[in-house]
Amino acid sequence: MKTLRNNSFLIVGIMTVLVSCASDDDTYVPTPSQGILESRIIELYGSMEVLIQPLATDYNLIPNDPNNSITQAKVDLGQMLFHETGIAINPNMDVSIHMYSCASCHHAKAGFQSGILQGIGEGGNGFGINGEGRFKNPLYVEADLDVQPIRTPSALNVAYQDVMLWNGQFGATGTNQGTEANWTIGTPKEVNTLGFEGVETQAIAGLDVHRLRIDEDFIINSAYKDMFDEAFPTIEESQRYSKLNGALAIAAYERTLLPNQAPFQQWLNGNENALNEQETEGALLFFDDAKCFSCHSGPALNSMDFYALGMNDLAGDDVLTVIDDGTKRGRGGFTNNPEDDYKFKTPQLYNLKDVTFFGHGGSFQSIESIVRYKNNAEVENQDVSLGQVSSMFTPLNLTDDDIEAITAFLENALYDSNLQRYVPEELPSGYCFPNADPISSQDMGCN
Repeated sequence: MKTLRNNSFLIVGIMTVLVSCASDDDTYVPTPSQGILESRIIELYGSMEVLIQPLATDYNLIPNDPNNSITQAKVDLGQMLFHETGIAINPNMDVSIHMYSCASCHHAKAGFQSGILQGIGEGGNGFGINGEGRFKNPLYVEADLDVQPIRTPSALNVAYQDVMLWNGQFGATGTNQGTEANWTIGTPKEVNTLGFEGVETQAIAGLDVHRLRIDEDFIINSAYKDMFDEAFPTIEESQRYSKLNGALAIAAYERTLLPNQAPFQQWLNGNENALNEQETEGALLFFDDAKCFSCHSGPALNSMDFYALGMNDLAGDDVLTVIDDGTKRGRGGFTNNPEDDYKFKTPQLYNLKDVTFFGHGGSFQSIESIVRYKNNAEVENQDVSLGQVSSMFTPLNLTDDDIEAITAFLENALYDSNLQRYVPEELPSGYCFPNADPISSQDMGCN
């Protein structure tokens, strides 16, 4: 950024001298920060458009799986099924029938992440305000719980990911080409053999993993029947009301979860007032001196690369399960390649401030703390040797003001305050959502 700024000031200075010769006005006016930011983005990517997210209804512009084109009917169906507690009919304990959904761990009020350190599907009670009030049902032992052994990834911006999860184990194309030997038969990874991209693969596998079921009797005896008919009109009726089609509808909906009303997106689209000076300064640092853009790019500010940054795994008294070695090894736990050990997928960066846990193990409690971690580049996980850590994980020598500016950019400029537009007002079943246990229902004022 310093080089760019100096060059920009030099150009403006020369222009000022030329103008002064004609007007006798030698007032020096530097290039505005937003102009420098625009120039830097164009220098990096060739245009501003590279970072712009489409509208959620621009289905031709949203990345599609070729085997699951996005349609309005699929999105409408998927939105309902994603939040539907009525499909929670395969729990380990009957007390949880109809009590949880996909949205239990991916809900709008937490930026489509979980509002707690370790997301709980079956076996959870309560919601709180932003999902932070969910806790383990005391009737459950660890073996019966459905909990995430790692921080719940956001469902935002999944359209820009061809493989899913922190280790990238779901997805049969692109990034996962050559990993076929690891699509283990009899495990959720076997779903990769169907040939879908990551979003679709995870949706299909996730229904079984999280003990949800698309029940044909439930579908054909409710408003869902017409929704399936509209979404999959070319599928034989005998095959239409299936887990596969329900999952494909959920995936189509998830691909439309775009935080395209965030201030940075507004600025990219021409609103010069969308960013304040500190957020602009943070963006300049992000795309230059701080080198954040090296890993975080494109409309989601993510990438499909995996890096070892030495962050801790889930740990502490609040962790409800033993974290297995495969999860700790990240990408290596999927590929079984030691060179991939402790590498985790680069996450998207939108709508982070509604949660208080960051990093794959939730070991950071604020956005600023993770920025400082990357600035200091001191490994916190002693199980990760320095030889395994990414060569890009080096001290950035940022000042406190720099860190505060980057934090402001991440917290505020990338925050879409209207994610509720992706949430249904009610479900065809009439059940409460995203959870329907009595405590959640009370927390949310749901009858």
